[in-house]
Amino acid sequence: MIEIENLSKNYGSIQALKNLNLSIDDGDIFGFIGPNGAGKSTTFKILATLLVPSQGHAIIDGYSVASQAGEVRKRIGYMPDVFGAYEDMTVNEYLSFFAALYDVPASQRKATLDGVLDLTDLQSKKSADCQSLSRGMQQRLGLARVLLHDPKVLLLDEPASGLDPRARIEIRELLKELKLMGKTILISSHILSELAEISTKIGVIERGQLLFSGTMPELLSKVQHKRVLHVKVKEKAPEALALLRGLDYIENVDMTGTDLELTFKSQRKDSSDVIQCLTDKKFRLLEVREPELNLESCFMLLTKGQVG
Repeated sequence: MIEIENLSKNYGSIQALKNLNLSIDDGDIFGFIGPNGAGKSTTFKILATLLVPSQGHAIIDGYSVASQAGEVRKRIGYMPDVFGAYEDMTVNEYLSFFAALYDVPASQRKATLDGVLDLTDLQSKKSADCQSLSRGMQQRLGLARVLLHDPKVLLLDEPASGLDPRARIEIRELLKELKLMGKTILISSHILSELAEISTKIGVIERGQLLFSGTMPELLSKVQHKRVLHVKVKEKAPEALALLRGLDYIENVDMTGTDLELTFKSQRKDSSDVIQCLTDKKFRLLEVREPELNLESCFMLLTKGQVG
């Protein structure tokens, strides 16, 4: 559905994107993550036909974003991280205005508006002034706007930015519903735990370069090269440290107080080997755990906190 090949974008001497290659399949929710300034919004704007790439090309549903922008715009709904809700317009007037811009036939507009208002749970707010809506309601209005022409592809740049927990949950559930409707969704967010829950694939970008693209299990496999174990002993931590450092299957041990962090040389060894060794030597253990990797920890391991 979305194919990006060797995409680059320069702003003078600053290279915002560097040979980006990315493939997003039909029906995917693709979570696009990276530090501020990594190139996410530049990618969105190129795909939305608002920026011309310096090099490379992008294809959406078989159409080039550079040479066939008109066809691409019929197939996408782009929601930037900040969008304006016009003053002195009601929700219904706002959506009617954009329905006309999207060339929704006049005979179909009422049904179309009712459909997106129902989907985004804004039916009760259709007579309200846009500026009177809460941040969460405005984000839902933004989604309603980009759904008016029933696009195949949604480009959502930080749709949950600044929302309270309830509003974030509502947006998340709406995105799940849109996926069930067959939409292909490219979404960026800094709320990584929620992105991990809804995304079928993840892309990690830093300083304009793609560091990873694939499923969550593939990401875990990429960053978890070696098994790590945390052990907390009741006392005699220095002695436990010396014992563990002498084991041939342990690569490294660090100590903070009575907490020990071990790195195994081999995936074949696990916590049971360490527990057996320590208990045989009469060490009393308060805690033994393997840290759980999630999207946040993978992101921290994969990136360096650099921006373009």
